[in-house]
Amino acid sequence: GPGKAEMYAGLQELGVANGEDLKETLTNCTEPLKAIEQFQTENGVLLPSLQYALPFLDLHGTPRLEFHQSVFDELREKLLERVSAIALEGKVEERYKKLEDLLEKSFSLVKMPSIQPVVMCVMKHLPKVPEKKLKLVMADKDLYKACAVEVKRQIWQDNQALFGDEVSPLLKQYILEKENILFSNDISFLQNFFSPSPKTRRQGEVVQKLTQMIGKNVKLYDMVLQFLRTLFLRTRNVHYCTLRAELLMSLHDLEISDICTVDPCHKFTWCLDACIREKFVDNKRARELQGFLDGVKKGQEQVLGDLSMILCDPFAINTLALSTIRHLQDLVGQDTLPRESPDLLLLLRMLSLGQGAWDMIDSQVFKEPKMEAELITRFLPLLMSFVVDDHTFTVDQKLPSEEKGPIPYPSTIPEAFTKFLQENRIACEIGLYYILHITKQRNKNAFLRLLPALVETFSDLAFSDIFLHLLTGNLTLLSDEFALEEFCTSLFDGFFLTACSRKENVHRHVLRLLLHLHHKVAPAKLESLQKALEPTKQSGEAVKELYNQLSEKLELRKPSPAEVTEAPSMELPLPTVPTPASR
Repeated sequence: GPGKAEMYAGLQELGVANGEDLKETLTNCTEPLKAIEQFQTENGVLLPSLQYALPFLDLHGTPRLEFHQSVFDELREKLLERVSAIALEGKVEERYKKLEDLLEKSFSLVKMPSIQPVVMCVMKHLPKVPEKKLKLVMADKDLYKACAVEVKRQIWQDNQALFGDEVSPLLKQYILEKENILFSNDISFLQNFFSPSPKTRRQGEVVQKLTQMIGKNVKLYDMVLQFLRTLFLRTRNVHYCTLRAELLMSLHDLEISDICTVDPCHKFTWCLDACIREKFVDNKRARELQGFLDGVKKGQEQVLGDLSMILCDPFAINTLALSTIRHLQDLVGQDTLPRESPDLLLLLRMLSLGQGAWDMIDSQVFKEPKMEAELITRFLPLLMSFVVDDHTFTVDQKLPSEEKGPIPYPSTIPEAFTKFLQENRIACEIGLYYILHITKQRNKNAFLRLLPALVETFSDLAFSDIFLHLLTGNLTLLSDEFALEEFCTSLFDGFFLTACSRKENVHRHVLRLLLHLHHKVAPAKLESLQKALEPTKQSGEAVKELYNQLSEKLELRKPSPAEVTEAPSMELPLPTVPTPASR
């Protein structure tokens, strides 16, 4: 427990005798028992009625300490209640004056474990704890730890470095949690990274803790946003953009208007949040979002940096990309060109603002990126032609064939498509989402046709974790195709293995996929894959661990040597099955 000195820290300043005083008295006196009695009288509870009650307790063997302790605990509870009551009653200036006086009187006892809760309670209720006291608390690790978050906020707002130390492990934890979901061993097209609703995500531990730390303090909120921007610039990790939006919406849920009204992104984020919940941008919300973008005034362009970060959140990009694919399909049915659809153009505008977030914040040049005309006049019509190819093929399959024989599925890709995926970021993003879309539809022909275009994409987007997480999930829908040599060769040799050796994350995703689908893969192919995927000296722990798990599974599948060599005899004893009673 605390040292003796610690237990009584500060009593002397208040003129209250402590153990040291008693020791001194006893050392310098002739009649110790008389001295003890006098000390008890002088320092005991000053209630006349107790004079007779205490000897009565002594008779019952109740130690004086136990009695005083229970009186003390009772008084402390009453005092804590009183402090909380003072904090709510009377005129503002008066109540804070009372609390400040109380703090002045009690602060010297803050190191006494028994009194500390009272001092902490007083500080918690003071909107401005005197600077001197805050400095003393800050200088003492234990006191700082024991402080209520209300007091810590007052310390943090003038100590960015200290606040950074508190926030940093939470941000690390957040990124780690996101990566664990992306690399999770459960692969499914039903449950993926984007399945949880925004409201559910905001209940996550890190968002809740940060919300609690910020309270209603605009200064702390700004500091957290500054940390997120800095880390996003340093790492290019888009999960920081997700946290930026989640934090704002978490404060929105709690109706903390002190902060929401001063964040210029609030209404835009709120509207986008509703779209993310539906995984679709409907016409009404599209108008609203466009209104916000068109409403950015001269001299306030800096807000574009914030909006771009909100739009760079993978959950936003996912929603915008899915909506784009849906629009393109609708346009095919309506025989309309992309450039004639204002809704589609708005989706592209928001995609490019989101995809340009890093460059904008890095360069500090706040203007919307220019949309390339080619994207709208050439690339999107190309995607629409793929949709048409699928329709035509499906219809052809159903027509009675006269002499002409089966019409083969178009197998070549227009060179322009491959070039767009390599050179244009937005085209690449939309192209990847189109490939996810046809995989989800179990359209093997279209998938194999477009797969070669993924080997080289804009800044290797086809090998990014989010895309591979979604692709592996959707590939489970094509699990029966894994028995076919041609399909496996295209998928593994033609795509995954081209990057495995240079990209650790791709290695991990392939192993995840095989752990899930190995029983569907043709044995010969599986064996060559097992060789190709063997970890090297440079491989990280995660790859080695996955590879070992896969090897164990494959070991269990192999027939034992005895079964292979002996030809099975035909006269197997029939298992005895109880005959069903004849009816």
